[in-house]
Amino acid sequence: MRVVRLSDDTDIKKHLSDIGVDAGGVDILYSKALHYLIHIKALYVGGANILKQDALSIGADLAVPKGCVTAEQKYVDCILIASKKHLKILAKKELAQPFGLKELALKLNKILKAQKPKQVKIMGIINANDDSFFEGSRFKGKSAIQKIISMAEDGADIIDIGGVSSRPNAPVVSGDEELLRVKSILDTIKEQKLYEDIIFSIDSYTPKVVEYAMECGFGILNDITGLQDDEVCKICAKYGAVAVIMHMQGNPQTMQNNPQYDDILSDIYDFFTTRMQKAESFGIKDVVLDVGIGFGKTLQDNLKLIKHLEHFLDLGKEILVGASRKSMIDMISPATTDERLAGSLALHMQSVANGASYIRVHDVKEHAQMLRVYESLKGV
Repeated sequence: MRVVRLSDDTDIKKHLSDIGVDAGGVDILYSKALHYLIHIKALYVGGANILKQDALSIGADLAVPKGCVTAEQKYVDCILIASKKHLKILAKKELAQPFGLKELALKLNKILKAQKPKQVKIMGIINANDDSFFEGSRFKGKSAIQKIISMAEDGADIIDIGGVSSRPNAPVVSGDEELLRVKSILDTIKEQKLYEDIIFSIDSYTPKVVEYAMECGFGILNDITGLQDDEVCKICAKYGAVAVIMHMQGNPQTMQNNPQYDDILSDIYDFFTTRMQKAESFGIKDVVLDVGIGFGKTLQDNLKLIKHLEHFLDLGKEILVGASRKSMIDMISPATTDERLAGSLALHMQSVANGASYIRVHDVKEHAQMLRVYESLKGV
């Protein structure tokens, strides 16, 4: 006999099939093998005590604070520890219970339906301005077109083009100046019909720039303001473009001035919910959610967002993460922007593991290789 401990992120369905478990058994056993840790905040103490007993009765558990049984506090935080099978049972059972447990049951059902993506796409970055934080992303005219083509050959699924820096304390640029910076690139894309072979995204929140890009064959709007401008919403809907809704606290000029949150995961979740509703009201059919790494966040905020990215999966939308060469890497391990490739790869690989569908990167070839290796590891 030999005993082998399998990794927590093992493709359990593959292993069950490999040992000859029938198809029906694979699904049943998979639901027992997949585990969840769910932090429930401010649950009424009566509901916590009911949920604790219900969880224990099926083999799950609920971690509660001292004094919960005697109701020393009216509301408590707790952590549910359960398999997928347990969650399914609790999601049904708690629907008939009081004290907020019905609402919890509905949330558990959303969590159960959430899925990580089967495919991850790479968004390559082209900056048509002179002050983006990473010099290696700045391209103009013919050099920009050459870089676009090489990025596509290296494995980019999307090319994101912008003309204004959004780094902390970046200067404000007029719409006319922004359009002037990107116009020749956009014109060439249209004239050469590059949009027939490459998906293009415009990194802008300026209506005239967004509309010009859409006229040039762009299919994605990457909006760091998260569809704040109604006119931008109308243009996006008019052209049937995908909208990337990014979260940012404040604006590029103020966002890193002591950013604070009540609960960053919940605050950004609520922001996404509101902006998704706005997108729908304007007729925007498809949105992608970007947690906005580095946009009004501390180092710990950024790390928490990447670590707990799965929190946003139950919104039912694809998630984009852009941590490429950002200063958070320097805060962890001192490095210039030229020295942050390894950190970028680590952050993006963890983002993919936690549910990202898109990674926005400066270094396409290296990230494409990382994804191939990562996928190979998943299949073992």
